[in-house]
Amino acid sequence: MGERAFISLRRSFPVDAGSRERTQELLAGLAAARWRPAAWGRFTCRAAVMSCQAAAQRPRAAAEVSVLHAVLLLLTRDRSRAGGAWTGLSWLLAVTHLGLLGQRRSLGAANAVTLARGCLPALAADRWTGPAALAADFLDSQLARRRGEATVFGSYADTLADAAFWTWFAARHEPSRMLRAAAFAAWAAPAAAVAVLSVARGQMADIPRPALVRPAAPLAVLLVVRACGRRRA
Repeated sequence: MGERAFISLRRSFPVDAGSRERTQELLAGLAAARWRPAAWGRFTCRAAVMSCQAAAQRPRAAAEVSVLHAVLLLLTRDRSRAGGAWTGLSWLLAVTHLGLLGQRRSLGAANAVTLARGCLPALAADRWTGPAALAADFLDSQLARRRGEATVFGSYADTLADAAFWTWFAARHEPSRMLRAAAFAAWAAPAAAVAVLSVARGQMADIPRPALVRPAAPLAVLLVVRACGRRRA
């Protein structure tokens, strides 16, 4: 991208605009152009500029995300292929969405726990990752509530971490095809549906979450209990 184009994109998306509002603009433009290849190209370039701006505004958060994933990479069981790719993708998604932190300039403990939870499949393939994921899920929600760290970033990171981890966990440790399908329907399908709906409608869609009990929580507990039961048998 040339310097003039870069400056033009910066003017189109001033730094003080909210990340969510800017994303809405991008999606609206994509839908208005009927999702043509050229529109996807503009969407990608503008999204990249937005991500760079957000990271530049939050150098501490960008550094925290990078250090966290560097540590996770050192702990992966397979640094050469799958583990490194999983951790690298988590880093890329996190560092390009720092604008969703809003006014916060730090990642925060709750979001760090959420990102680590999403990388558990890269750390170990054992069944203990199930209880660890449940504990981490409880911990990050408590930290977000008590420390006032609830952000749009945390909400989306939590959704993606759940989708990535529990779909993987069911596929690896659950012999029942019905429960594997249920796990996909409970976590991966809604996340994919929200992404498709956001692009189709030209505005960000949210996954509705009940105030007290998350609908997939009983299924997560069931998957962990069954996995731990088979290990003891």
